[in-house]
This record gives sequence, C-alpha cells and structure tokens, in this order.
Amino acid sequence: MKTLIFVPTYNEADNVTSLVEGVFAQHLDADLLVCDDGSPDGTGDIVDALKLRFPRLSTMRRAGKLGVGSAHLDGIAWAYDHGYHRLVTMDCDGTHSPEDIGRLLAASDDADVVTGSRFLTADSLPGWSVYRRSMTHLGHLVTEGLLGLNNDATGAFRVYRLDRLPRALFGLVTEQGYAFFLQSLFILNENGARIVDVATKLPARTYGHSKMSLSEVRRSVERILKIAVAKQSDPGQFRLQKDVDLDPALAGHDDWGDYWTKKNKTSSAAYAVVATTYRNLFIKRNLHRVIHEEFSRGARLLHAGCGSGQVDQGLHDFVDITAVDLSPAALKRYRLENPDAHEVRHADITKLPFDDGAFDGVYNLGVVEHFERAALPTLLRELRRVTRKDGKVAIFWPHEKATSAFVLDGVHFIANDVLHKSLQLHPPEPSRLHDRGEVERLFSDAGIELTRYEFGPRDLFVQAIAVGRVL
Repeated sequence: MKTLIFVPTYNEADNVTSLVEGVFAQHLDADLLVCDDGSPDGTGDIVDALKLRFPRLSTMRRAGKLGVGSAHLDGIAWAYDHGYHRLVTMDCDGTHSPEDIGRLLAASDDADVVTGSRFLTADSLPGWSVYRRSMTHLGHLVTEGLLGLNNDATGAFRVYRLDRLPRALFGLVTEQGYAFFLQSLFILNENGARIVDVATKLPARTYGHSKMSLSEVRRSVERILKIAVAKQSDPGQFRLQKDVDLDPALAGHDDWGDYWTKKNKTSSAAYAVVATTYRNLFIKRNLHRVIHEEFSRGARLLHAGCGSGQVDQGLHDFVDITAVDLSPAALKRYRLENPDAHEVRHADITKLPFDDGAFDGVYNLGVVEHFERAALPTLLRELRRVTRKDGKVAIFWPHEKATSAFVLDGVHFIANDVLHKSLQLHPPEPSRLHDRGEVERLFSDAGIELTRYEFGPRDLFVQAIAVGRVL
C-alpha cells in the first residue's frame, strides 16, 4: 500500500534533520514529503541537502508563510495527485514522535482516519502545568459538546486513508490556519468517515517553540462557535452532494426550482433567517413530539413533500423515513441535511410510485396549503392509498387564523399594495385550514378517521396538527 508522510515546516532548521532521520529510522515502506513555507532560517535548503542521503524524501517549496492549514491542503492534494493510498501528517517540532507512526498506520487498517490523541491516557501530557492541561481539556470538551467530535480534533498527527476518502471532501474545507484541523475532522465526521484515536504523548518542551499565536487560538474558538451554529441551521454545507435519480416523466413540472435554489430571494434574506429559526425552535420540536407519540420505533414512514428536510434531522434513528418531493433541488438539499434517510425519491405526491399500504404512516409539513382546494381530495386519497390499514396520516397544516398568516399577509400588503413592490416571501397558500370541521370532512371523504387535532400555543398558533387513522 503506497504511503506518504507529510510534514509542513516554517523555521524548523533546528529540528528538521532529526525529524527526517527519525522517520526513516523506522524503516517504514513510505515516502516523506516536507513542505517549507519559505523559512528565512534556511529550513528548505537543509531539506534539499538531505535528499542526497534519503532518496524517498521530496520537498515542496512555497513562496511564504501561507498558513498551516493551507500547507496540509496542498500536501493532501499532492498525495492524491501521486496516487498514495495512505497519508500521514505530523509536526516537525518534536510534538509528534516518528516512533508512533507505525501504530497509527496499523490502526488505519480498520479506519478511514486515525488521530494521535492526547486525551486517552492520564500521562499523555507529561510536564504540563495545571493551567495548560486544564485549558487543553476544556477546549476538547467544548469541541466535543458543540461539534459532537469525541476525537482529538485539533492535532496534526493523523493518518488519512485516501483510498477510502473522496477527494472532494477536502474541497469542503475552507480554513487555512490552525482551525483547519477541527474543521476538516468535523467535515470528515459529518460525511460518515470512521475516525479512530490512538494514544500519543505530547511533551511539554514543544511549547517552547509553539507557533500558535493568541489570534490563532481566538480564531479557532470563533470557528468552533460558527461551525456549531451552522451545524444547526445548514448542516448540508459540510456534506458532499449526492446525485438524485430523477424521473424523466416529471421533467418540466417543477414549479419549485427557484424556491429551493434560492434564486431571486435576496429581498427575503431576513425572512429566511426568521423562518429557519422558527422552524428549528417550534416546528421541528412539534414534529418530533408527534412522531414519537403516534408511531412505534422502526415504523416505515413516508415524508410526502419533504422539502429540505431540516425538521427530519434526528428522526432517522427512531423511524425509517422515505422522502419524496417534486423538486430536484429540494431533494438534493434533503440528502445533504439527512444522510441517514432510508430513501430519497423524485415523485409527484398526487401520484406516488409505491404499492398500496407500503407505509405505516405518511406525514408532511407546510405542503397541503399550496394545493388548490379542489385538489385536496385527490392528494389525501393518494396518501391514504400508500398507508396500510390502521396506519396514520399526519398533516401539519397552516391555519387561516395563524399568527404567521396575519404577519405575512400584512407584510405583503404593505410591500406590494402600499409601496408597490414585487415581494413574495413564500409560495401562494390558497388552502390554509379553516377549522377542525374542514379537516374532519376531508379526511372522512378520503377514508381517514380524524383522531387528533391541535392548534395552539406550542408553535405560537401557526400550524394545526391533524392526525388520522386509515380505515
């Protein structure tokens, strides 16, 4: 298996020779690449001279100090370009011992990424002061709590199995400095990479030559917070786009493409922020409550008209969700937001491509109000058809007397009728729900018995929740 060891350097003239000698003293079947950022102390020249002694040593000379994250991205690209299957990355200042490389490589047999961790053994930080030890562990706890990373996310001592990791994953990494390490590991984790830690020691002496400035520390902390917020609001940005199989028969029938690709939406940026916040604080919470109360663990559910599916996050470990939508753009976003979904299908929810009784239940949120009232019986009968007998249909239906209806209608009136603007914050809603009696009649005509109806303060009087049992 073709293996490369990568070491970035800047002003490491005192350390680089011993590092190179130490790596090759391990007698590993591996090449070594040193990337120097124009070190004024002559580190690059020393490495070039060492190539005469070590034929498996290569150098990458960069014009200046471009950032440690930038160096690692260049090293990863170089490894892919040259066909390496495994890439080891490590520091040059004595932080990482060449003697540990073999243990990390062995662990990579059953992992996609291996990290040298300072948090697995009590003696991993020899000689450190109580203050430095406490700050390091606090940083690890923050990363674990906010980003869900149990690994050592800020260390450079790693093994990447490039033969198992799509190169495009690293194209999602944007950090050029020390924040590269936590951002890259977070992205790898979000895309399902199997990450394994191997215990390593970090001697205190390395702090005497630390190049991490206070500004880099501050930037890393800020980045953790930004990633944590983005993880909640738009986790899809950290995941690779997956193709969606499209139904040719539905070509040209997507009236929602502009909506989901956010074309011509610059005037409604504030609305998008408010809608996302509300969706996560209220709609998502209500959906999860209803799903857990109405369905058993492992139930097969159809999300008919799934949209981006932000509210489905966290449901996939409880129920088995198949998501369908007419919009390819929405389906792509759903895949990004919900990588654990059972299936994502391109389909018209009035003509679903599933057998009768294929699901234990069907649900949707903010969908039926966009249909004309004359089309609702057809839609509900189709949802009933694909639901087994005694299964349930759950509709989250915006109400005509909803607080959101008053606010949005008021904004549209002022913007369009008073100020004569052309503003459309959301698609038309010709079928907002009037009352319980209306949904009861529609359900009954479709062969569904209404068993639950809610409209109240749990979501600030916005959506009525109607759940029915298939007869």
